[in-house]
Amino acid sequence: MVSVKFWCLNVMTDVMIQAMAKAMRHDTPPRARGGLLRRILSRVSAVAAVAALCTSAACASRLDTLETFLKSTKSGRADFTQIVTSPVKAGQTTARSKTSTGQFSFVRPTRFRFDYVKPFPQVIVADGQTLWLYDADLEQVTARKQAQTLSSTPAALVATAVDLATLQKEFSLEAQADADGLQWVQATPKNRESTIQSVRMGLRVDGAQVSLVKLEIFDAMGQRSVLSFERFEVNPANLGAAQFNFVTPKGVSVIRP
Repeated sequence: MVSVKFWCLNVMTDVMIQAMAKAMRHDTPPRARGGLLRRILSRVSAVAAVAALCTSAACASRLDTLETFLKSTKSGRADFTQIVTSPVKAGQTTARSKTSTGQFSFVRPTRFRFDYVKPFPQVIVADGQTLWLYDADLEQVTARKQAQTLSSTPAALVATAVDLATLQKEFSLEAQADADGLQWVQATPKNRESTIQSVRMGLRVDGAQVSLVKLEIFDAMGQRSVLSFERFEVNPANLGAAQFNFVTPKGVSVIRP
């Protein structure tokens, strides 16, 4: 599908070509040529204004899609695949990447969890008060106050923000061109000390329903993390607050930075 922006630009190009061809015909009198050229400039200005309006409307549409996702998707659950790619270092010819898989779920505005299954079990849970990180291999749990941790993180984009206005307090939002059948919005943290450089969200529209399909995270160290979501359930009936309670396993140490 041709985007609105490029359709407008194509129309502008066609108008220019047709008008200029007519103006430059040998049988067109000089005075008539001058008049045609003036009309060309007038048409170009008019079509350029329409193109600007089209681009503005397309941008607004993508932000509206994000707004719909934030407001209508009160909870969600999906399988995910995460590919983390590190920047190429000196002496390397290709970038190294690691792949993880697991399940993701959330209930707005304060609860979410990532259950990593492969290659190593790991759990990240936000229960509304505390953000828990459990590393089974290290037999260690890290607990942080949730309110001080999540405001400018990707979790705020996906699981905790309730509307666009809330999100825009922490992020600058920019609509981007459609790609891979998805509508894209880029979010840049307003906090310059954030470890996140930017986040791109790929949203799929199916009738009145909007689901999250891709999340691309770029951090300040040049690392790129892409999460792909599959079998995304919107507002599943059997997902409640109790599923976000975290109980520290016996014999595991708890660190509270």
